[in-house]
Amino acid sequence: MNLELESVIKILIAVLVGGFIGLERESANRPAGLRTHILVCVASALVMDMNILLAREFINTDPVRLGAQVISGMGFLGAGTIIKEGVNVRGLTTAAGLWAVACLGLVIGAGFYLLAVFASLVMLITLKTFNQLEQKYTKHKRPPME
Repeated sequence: MNLELESVIKILIAVLVGGFIGLERESANRPAGLRTHILVCVASALVMDMNILLAREFINTDPVRLGAQVISGMGFLGAGTIIKEGVNVRGLTTAAGLWAVACLGLVIGAGFYLLAVFASLVMLITLKTFNQLEQKYTKHKRPPME
């Protein structure tokens, strides 16, 4: 497959999987929603794809170096979604979701499309279903946060 066409396909898949997770966050009225998740997923897919293309071009290049920087950089963006209200902390799930979407983008950028789609489905099920189960079955009832 043409390298440029494959890169475009990677970006489109990143828009889809990042968008699905972002849509769930948007529907839960979280601070980081559809656009933020799409941007994170697309940017990390782009960085990983570029890194792989550079590794093909130059022999002495580490193809995962830039991906590692995406992961560490997500800590700053995720920290911006975490809010302390009295004794409660809100936004941890959104921060984890942004980090996970960045990882999805890296997986897509590396070309593992089926793995990325499967992981995004697992993430969506986790976000939608487990919040309801957690509320129903935990002894210590918390107000719905995410």
